[in-house]
Order: sequence, then C-alpha cells, then structure tokens
Amino acid sequence: MKNIAGTVVAFTILPRHVLGRGYLAPSDQLTKGIIGTGVAGRQFLNYPGTRVTALCDVNQANLAQAAALLDKKVKTFDDYRHLLLQKDIDFVHIATPPHWHGLMAIEAAAAGKDIWCETPMTHSIAEGRQVITAVQTYGRIFRLNLDHRIEGKLYGTNMPVKKLQKLISSAILGGPITITLGPQTGFNWPFQNPGLTSLPAQPIPATLNYDRWLGPAPYKPYHINRIQHFPAYWDYSGGILAELGQQYLDPIQFILGKDETSPVEVAVEAPLQHPDVVGTWQKITFTYEDGCKIILDAEGREANAPFISGPAGKLYADFKSDIRDLETKLADFPDPPLAATDFVKAVKERQTFATNEENGHRSCTLVNMGIIALQLGRSLQFDPVKQTFLFDEGANRLLNKALRSTWK
Repeated sequence: MKNIAGTVVAFTILPRHVLGRGYLAPSDQLTKGIIGTGVAGRQFLNYPGTRVTALCDVNQANLAQAAALLDKKVKTFDDYRHLLLQKDIDFVHIATPPHWHGLMAIEAAAAGKDIWCETPMTHSIAEGRQVITAVQTYGRIFRLNLDHRIEGKLYGTNMPVKKLQKLISSAILGGPITITLGPQTGFNWPFQNPGLTSLPAQPIPATLNYDRWLGPAPYKPYHINRIQHFPAYWDYSGGILAELGQQYLDPIQFILGKDETSPVEVAVEAPLQHPDVVGTWQKITFTYEDGCKIILDAEGREANAPFISGPAGKLYADFKSDIRDLETKLADFPDPPLAATDFVKAVKERQTFATNEENGHRSCTLVNMGIIALQLGRSLQFDPVKQTFLFDEGANRLLNKALRSTWK
C-alpha cells in the first residue's frame, strides 16, 4: 500500500480467472486440467497453446499412464471436485463416460473454469438446459469437441460443409428436405454391442475407485464389462447412437439451419430393448415442424438413397447431383458466417465457440430423443420450445436421469 499526495492506493494482484482472458498476451499458454485420462483424455495432452497443470481419474492406472506422457510433474487427483478448486487452471477438458459430462460441466462453470467437453454433451435433455444456464450465468466459454461444423468436409464424406449449407439455404432443392445418414451415404452405424445382460459381481480392482466412477449413476455391482464397455449400458451412455450420434448430427443440424430448434417427432424401428443393456436398431427418423427429416438408416436399406433430397432435386454421395450446373448456381450464394474455431483464441478473447453450449444442446437433444424412443419402444411427439414430450408422461420422466441420493 502506497501513499501518494495524501491518497491511499491499495494494490491487489487478482488471479486471471477473476479478470478473464482478454488481457493475456498472445504467447501466454492456457492452463488446463483433464478429467478422465483414458484414450480421449490423453489425445489432447499436448494441444497447441495449452499446458496441463492437473490430471484427474478414478483409475490410478490411467492416471499414471497419462502423467508419464507429460514432460513435467503435475498435480493428480481421483476426485474432480478437488481439481476444480485449483486456481492455476483456465479450463477443464471433460473426457469421462457420458453420464458425468453434464454434472461436471455445470460444476466447472460454477468454479470459474472454461470447458472443453467430449460428446455426447449430456446424458439427458434436461441436463443440457442446465449446462446452458450454468455456462451463461458464470460467463464461461464452452467447446464441444466436434470438428465437422463449418470448416472442412462433412463427417464420413468428401462433401464440404460450407457447400452443403449453401445448398440448403439457397432453396435450390426446394423443401422440405430429407437427409439420410446410412452406410450408403457415408455414415456407418457399427453395432458391436459387447454389453452383457447378466453380470456376476466381481472384486473391485485396488487401483479403481468404483463408487466414484459410478458417481450419479445407479449402483450396480462391479463387473469389468461395465468399465471397459460402458457405451453398451443405458446408465452411462446410449450405445452407438450416443457414441457417434452427435458427431454425425451436429453438422447436419447446422446445414439444415436448425440450431435453435428441435424435431417435433421421433420414430424408431428397433427390437425391444433390455432395461440395462443397449440393443440394436434399424431406423430412427426425426421430423421437424416444417416437414424436414433426418433419417438414421443403420441397415442401408435403400442402396441408392440420396444423401439430401428435396422436391426440386437430389444430392448423392461425393456431391453428385441431378441438378444441372449446381456448382455455378451455388457460387451466387454467400458462404455461412464465420465462427470461432480456434479454442485458445476463443478463450482469450471471450468469443463464443463454433460448437457451443446452445447448438451443442440442440444436437445432443436429437441423440437423447432417439435414446428415449428406443428405451420406450415407441414414437414420440416433442415440443421444441418447452423441450418436453407431448401426451407421454413416461417419456417426460426420462427427460432427466435420476441421480443417486449422494449426488442430488
């Protein structure tokens, strides 16, 4: 404290999580904590412009493996809540099983951390709305780990996303539009379901905190299959629809111009599902209020199905179309608006990221609508404004996942 001309001036050094990131020099690295150090978490250990300062995993073997890949010693935790208390972390990378994503994102926002989250964004529709509220209430930057929106080629195809968006927005194909995602259009749905319907209890490994791995999920006795193949169980994920669904559907949502809404109906063709283990399905159809449809065709039933079709034309794989001079016609239409696709820059300059909490919630809602319809084995009507199902209390009970009492 210094006295200048009779005035007392107090100097206080504030941590940068209080000041925000806009003041940082361009050369300053962002510090990060990684929650979940399996394959997904280890992929981005050395992401440019960032530096790991803390790791967290309930599996000590995973934690040790990730720590060994770093060039310096960092703090390690088996409870993510301890990691969130660290002041030297700018953002957290959530790379856990999906049943943890929403809860951790909400708590990270409340702790003043920006967020990089793996897909699917949340394990339920209601949880997605809660993430939006938390991120925006605490002024955080949220990135969903998707790389196929706006820039580059569409997931699984050689078709430029910008051109596809221009094609739809130009109305050259007319409307309503139908988009088919199946093996015949470059989108495979590989069912390799290793889930087991009868799991005898096994001893919990000494290196694993199984109760903390379960977290908010219902208690089930330990079996290694639940850990190694968690996507195959409803409690933690939703099978191939959860594993690939948002990766496929998010850019499709953008192309259709549906970032601010959701379908009004979901219909499923699938065998009766087991209450614990995710099964297969043949077809899932989402229909929007304007009649646009997204068809998930796991079997590729219609071998020559177009990728995008409308009343005035069709587009097939590799941008082949029955529209004459399509490229010339598209050249007259503007590209989609630019979006922030550099996460480090977005955090430093407080820019909304291209795949953020709002459009991410809407594309994840597609996934969760499909999962609920599969679990119930019936078509469902949906209100995209209220984000509730119509005339179906059973479906509405699944809008949110029941949490174990210790996690409420």
